[in-house]
Formats: sequence, structure tokens, C-alpha cells
Amino acid sequence: MGKVNIGLRGWRFDEAEVFDEDGDLVPLGTMDPETRDRIVRLSTMMGEPCDACYLIHGDENIQECNVARIVYGEPLGEVLLCPEHEADFLYWFREAGGKEYAGETEMEDAFYAWFDDGGRAPDGYAGIDHVDTDADDVPVPDPAEELPTLEEELEKLDDETLDDLGVDLGDLDL
Repeated sequence: MGKVNIGLRGWRFDEAEVFDEDGDLVPLGTMDPETRDRIVRLSTMMGEPCDACYLIHGDENIQECNVARIVYGEPLGEVLLCPEHEADFLYWFREAGGKEYAGETEMEDAFYAWFDDGGRAPDGYAGIDHVDTDADDVPVPDPAEELPTLEEELEKLDDETLDDLGVDLGDLDL
């Protein structure tokens, strides 16, 4: 088994660490804490707007924002991007000092400040050529039938672990 993206491109997971031999998601409580934190954060980020688009359009024109497809950074300091703005982030990270924030939750704020101040990748800046290989080999369980709900998995975690995740669960029916 190899590395896989789940939901958003960027954070890669060891397939054996998140899926069992039947292709089902393993219980959150059995995952390595860092993996579990990222999986839970992913569930809160799905369908969110691209951060760069949001900085351009704001709440008043949020319908103009592209849906994020890519995540970079650390949980609670991540940057969500659409394919159109990925090159801007990569340029900032590689060429404009962003690398100093690698592994830090401050990455989000630093990128926002650079982008909001007009920072952009030069025209034609090469991003990353993504190659999808063996996509049919990655198990795709039917979430309605095979996977426990996020709420069911979260109910299994103790209060201290939930607090450590730093996720607002107020909207969930637990």
C-alpha cells in the first residue's frame, strides 16, 4: 500500500494507517494521533472556499470563490487552495520566504499577509505537475453503508482527546 490523499490534495496518508484490509476507514481511536487530527480537520474543511479566493472576494461575494481542492500546512494553520491559486502559494513558499513557516501554524497568517499585500506568482510560474496513478486501486468505501459517521467516531473519543483536536463540535449532534 502507498500514500493517498483523502478529500483534498496535499496531506498524504499511509494507506495502511487509515484503511483496513477491506478498504474501510479504521476507527479514529486506533489511528496515530497526528493522522487522526488531520482526518478530523479534513472533515471540517471539505467544501470550504479557497483562502486566496476568499481574500479577493470576501463574505460579500463568497459565491465567486472556488471550492478548495488542496491543503498545505499544519492542522489549525492550514492554507486551503483551488488549483488556480496553488501556484501563488508554491511561489510564496519556494521563492518568497514561505519555507521558513514549514511545520508552523503561523504559515496560514503569513501566506494571507503576503497574498493580501498583492503577492502573486509570476505569469507562467510552474506549480506542481500532479499525476494520478493507480486511482482504481485506492479503496473507495460507500460512506452511507460501510463507514461509521464522524459523529459515531467522535463519540468514541474521550473529552481530553476531543479538546486536543481543537475542532468546534458545537454544530454536531453528539
